[in-house]
This record gives sequence, structure tokens and C-alpha cells, in this order.
Amino acid sequence: MRKIILLPVIIMLAAAAAFSQDNAPEKKYIVAGVAFYNLENLFDTINDNGKYDYEFTPEGPRMWTSERYWKKIGNLSRAIASLSTPETPVGPAWGLRIVHHDSPDLRGIDVALLYNPLFFEVGNVVPHRLVIPDDPDFITRDQLCVSGSLLDVPVSFIVNHWPSRLGGQAESSPLREAAGRLSRCIADSLWSVNPDQGIVMMGDLNDDPFDKSCAESFGAVRDQDKVTAHGFYNPFWYILDNGVGTLCYKGVWNLFDQIIVSGNLVQGLDGQLQYWKCTVINKPFLRTKTGVYKNYPKRTYAGGRFLNGYSDHFPTQIFLLRSVD
Repeated sequence: MRKIILLPVIIMLAAAAAFSQDNAPEKKYIVAGVAFYNLENLFDTINDNGKYDYEFTPEGPRMWTSERYWKKIGNLSRAIASLSTPETPVGPAWGLRIVHHDSPDLRGIDVALLYNPLFFEVGNVVPHRLVIPDDPDFITRDQLCVSGSLLDVPVSFIVNHWPSRLGGQAESSPLREAAGRLSRCIADSLWSVNPDQGIVMMGDLNDDPFDKSCAESFGAVRDQDKVTAHGFYNPFWYILDNGVGTLCYKGVWNLFDQIIVSGNLVQGLDGQLQYWKCTVINKPFLRTKTGVYKNYPKRTYAGGRFLNGYSDHFPTQIFLLRSVD
């Protein structure tokens, strides 16, 4: 029997629908939802020799049984299905397809792209390895670049799960700064081939929008009016400024799960995709209801106890427009 693939981090492309913006009622658009979701340790139950995944087996400390696995699958399915909006009423419908690449991560953690083929057509898939010259033995998740056409417009998605804060934020920051530079190099390479295409960089970056890896190494700015066509705008910076995050630790909210758009998507040239808005998906059923962790993401485990939750991260989502006659 084929082993179930480990996909702790996933992307969702929601459906599209025609509508008119309030500030431009004479103009109609098709809108596509693009979301990111860290699935928090979606392991199968089988111990994979060579991977550090014994913890998530029936015999391991988590007592990760098939029953618990399928409960989590059901919960995540509900969370992903909830990405439907009035502008994208079809939402993440059946018939989704996946782009996945095995990374060298020691635990077997990968990134992937889940997409609706009715709205997105895959053209090219390239994984990129993060190499740290001063630490040749360092390995982490590859960055997955998927290029294709969304709503018949060329676009590329760079899917990430940057190195963790293990050892402390300051001590581990250079690893994420290197990841930010790699993402920027990928973007520049894409533009060398097609200067007009839009690029979306997303993932669990293990840093906030204002941290050096995001704001300097990758170069994502806070203000739309300061972004250039081949620069990047981070719409989640303002959301965090307003006290909203995707994960919480000791009462402090962080927004590690970001979706960052290229400047030419902000400018919205005729016939191209245009960035519209963003949001954190923190619906009540995704939140812890009571206790000291009230309103935190309802996670799968806490203190070694199975909670039958969803993830320790909330999903994030942006909406892209394409004008129609």
C-alpha cells in the first residue's frame, strides 16, 4: 500500500465569480481566492525509517492512531471548505489537484500547492534548495515555485516554510534571512524570463512582516504606494499592526503565515491580475472556546493531550481580480 504523503503546509486556490466593486460599479471582475494554511504536523501513522517521525505513530508518545489521523483529516477538510466567500461561492470544490515535492527535511515536512484546475493551469514546477555556505550540513524545506496561469493570466507561486526559531529568534534569524534572499532570487529569475508576470510568495515564514528576513532580505514593503513593479507588497503588515495574527504565544500574536504580492499585481495593469484585499481566517470553530488559551487557534495537541483540533495556525487568504467585459 502506498504511504500517505506528509503535507504539513498547503496552499488553496479558491473558485472565481463575477462581481462589481463598490467603488467601480460600471466595471466587472472575476475574483480568485488564494490561501495559505499550515496544517500542523499532518503525519501519517507509519514510521518512515530515516525520518524523525516516530513521535507520530501509534506506538509513539502522541499515540497517533488511524482514528486520530482521520479525525484531523476531517477537521482540515472543514477548515479548507470554509474558505468559500460571497465573492468565491464555489470555494474549494471537489476535483482539486496537488503539486508536491519531497524535501530533504529531517522530519519529512514538505510544502505543496493544492489547486482547482478549472481556474489554475500548471505550466512549470521547480523546487529550490536553501544552501547555507557556512553550514553545509544544514537542511530544511525546499522552496517550491509553481508557474502557470490563473484565470488565464500568467502567475507564479513561491511556496515556503522557512527555518524555525529553534535556538532563539535572534540566533536563527540568519537562516530565515538566507531564505528570504533565495525567494527574492527566484522572483528575479522569473522576471528575467517574463517581466510582466505576477508573483505571489507565501508560507509560514517563522517571522513577522517587520522582521529582517521579510522586510529587508526579501524586501516586502508595508505601504502600497511605495512598492515598485518588481518589488513586493506585504498586506499582512497592516493586519498585524491592528493586533490580528495567525498564532499566539504567551498572549502575544504573531503573523508568520503571510501571502506577499508583487508590485505589478498591486498596480493592476489592463488584462493582468490585480491584488484586491487580504484576511486572516479565524472563524469561531477554528478557535479555542474557553480557558487560558481562549481564542487561540484550536490545535491538535496541547501539553501532550489530544484536543481533536485543526492547527496551531489560522489560514490566511488574499483575493486577486481580473477585469472582464
